[in-house]
Amino acid sequence: MADNKSKIDVPIGPPTDYGSRDTIINEVKADDGYDNYNPVEHRNLKNATTDFGSAAHVLKSSLGTGLIAMPNAIKNAGLIVGGISTVIVGIICAHAVHILIKSSQVACKRTRSPKLTYAETAESVFKTGPKGVRFLSSFSRSFVNVLLCVTYIGAVCVYIVFVSTTVQQLMEYYTGVNIPIRLYILTTFPTILVLGQIRNLRALVPLSTLANLSILIALAITYYYIFEDLQPISSVKMVNSIENFPKFLAIVVFAIEGVGVVLPVENNMRNPSHFLGCPSVLNVTMTIIITLYTLTGVFGYLRYGDKTEATITINLDTRQIPAQMVKMLMGLVILYTYGLQFYVPTEIIKNGVQGYFSARYKSIVQTCIRFLLVLCTLIIALLVPDLDPFISLVGSLCFSVLGIAVPAIIETVSCWEHHLGTLKWRLWKNVLMVIFSLFALIFGAWVSLQEIIALYK
Repeated sequence: MADNKSKIDVPIGPPTDYGSRDTIINEVKADDGYDNYNPVEHRNLKNATTDFGSAAHVLKSSLGTGLIAMPNAIKNAGLIVGGISTVIVGIICAHAVHILIKSSQVACKRTRSPKLTYAETAESVFKTGPKGVRFLSSFSRSFVNVLLCVTYIGAVCVYIVFVSTTVQQLMEYYTGVNIPIRLYILTTFPTILVLGQIRNLRALVPLSTLANLSILIALAITYYYIFEDLQPISSVKMVNSIENFPKFLAIVVFAIEGVGVVLPVENNMRNPSHFLGCPSVLNVTMTIIITLYTLTGVFGYLRYGDKTEATITINLDTRQIPAQMVKMLMGLVILYTYGLQFYVPTEIIKNGVQGYFSARYKSIVQTCIRFLLVLCTLIIALLVPDLDPFISLVGSLCFSVLGIAVPAIIETVSCWEHHLGTLKWRLWKNVLMVIFSLFALIFGAWVSLQEIIALYK
């Protein structure tokens, strides 16, 4: 039996016939009779998570700063357009995650691999795809890895800024001292340094569960403030200016997408077959996520109207104890989430460099990598300490491509020779997904960069 961490010595013919990973990927095809290979049977499930733990991770990967930024997103689109569009974008993001997981499962069977990361899935799909695209396999792996690192480093930078902003509000209320936001950002360093050293997803389950409970309490109090004094519908815009729509799109994509986390979660499940299907971990969690985002966005905007801030917690009256509880709870939630999101880039970089070091230095190298990445996120947060444009920039530049376009391309290549469907409907569907992603990328980034440039003028 091949080692779970290696896909090199895997038999594809008689028991004595062993080949390189590239040979396997180049020779094995979708219909070569290897459907009886079950990747799960060959996984190391020593630290596997339960369905509940996996659902907690998926929920936590999407329930963070994006949730409380939704009223601001709806403000940029208008009440009706924003509410309907949030549901549509949520369904698109959920579908993108679904086809990515499905493509990865197919790629595992084709290459007889126990499990594949996002980047390995892209590489394997291209190598086992049509001959005309096989030369892109190495590039696709590197592209996805770089994009994952940039995306999740950007996301945790947003978390640092949010936590610092929350602490600043509370401290100014209780002390009356106005301290620059960058000093608060610096004070987060010891905490995120500790969180950045957590190396096992299973060890993060208690934090994800605690974060989800904290979110429920914070949301309950937030909804109390929202529904306490809802403004009449006539006081808000039903449809906002078209030039603000890309910003709405970027915020929603940033908010809902957790594509970099889902494959590690599925790979680490005790029962991976429960991740897809109906009902399933993915369908249940995404339904909860889309519902919460739509409700929070629509009613949050209806409550605060044009005065809606980058996150709804900023709108809450700091003089009231329940509002202070919300701010503290959401601050803790984001801190808990830091470790989960930070797991993605650290694993990619660790796997990329550990081959250059002796096994005896493996732990030291990983510690240094995590320390340097934490320091990197802190520096970026210091450079852009403003939430509003930061959230939309990360969403447009990273999550739109990584969470929508790349899964659509991977599915197209994976299904090209046999499974595009009647009238090639999968191809046309995925073309529309890529166009949608590029729209969010180009126009969302343009609007966000303009706002960031304006901050330094």
